[in-house]
Amino acid sequence: MSGRAPPPFGPDWKTWGRQLTTWLGQSLPNLQWFTGNETAAQNGTLLWDETASYPVVSKSGAFRQVVVEGGDAQLSITSDVTAAAINTAYPLTFTLNTGQFISLGSPASRIVFAEAGHYSVSFAAQTSSTSGSTVNFYFWPRINGTDVAGATVRSALHQNGATTLSGRTAFFDVAAGDYLEAMWAVSNTAGHLEATAASAFAPAAPAATLSIIRVHG
Repeated sequence: MSGRAPPPFGPDWKTWGRQLTTWLGQSLPNLQWFTGNETAAQNGTLLWDETASYPVVSKSGAFRQVVVEGGDAQLSITSDVTAAAINTAYPLTFTLNTGQFISLGSPASRIVFAEAGHYSVSFAAQTSSTSGSTVNFYFWPRINGTDVAGATVRSALHQNGATTLSGRTAFFDVAAGDYLEAMWAVSNTAGHLEATAASAFAPAAPAATLSIIRVHG
């Protein structure tokens, strides 16, 4: 159980009976502790892993983490974003609107994960151009300062005043303390990320959004 032994039997069995009843009421609702010696041969055995601080359940011959609520965030950028130079990587700095076990680091472009796990990350950016020429936009993730291979999103605008939405959903495995950055670059500084003010008939549109949720540990 949780490490507490039942009360020892003494000369007064009535006192012992009351103590045993109290102990059962406190102990039975608790999960048994996972020690690593249990068998997962039968599905559905639920245990508490004290070392990792989460419950585990047996499934298909192995104990797997039961994800407890936490590990999600909603971030946004509500003002225009411009680039000082073409074809140059810049990190996007988001505002953390809501978050559990996810925070902003230093610099604030770093999105830090407090818990390890497999995360779904959905990114979207509203791109705009003030040039009649083709403007290419590039977006990609970095984890711990390293670009994620094969993860770039590329889009293009071909006329002055054009606006479109670019985005992608991807999955990432991170360790506790890892950080994610959303990078961007543009082929012409006439291209920027545009935040749209609210109108009489529609609410405001952010320049970029990022939604994160932990799928499993």
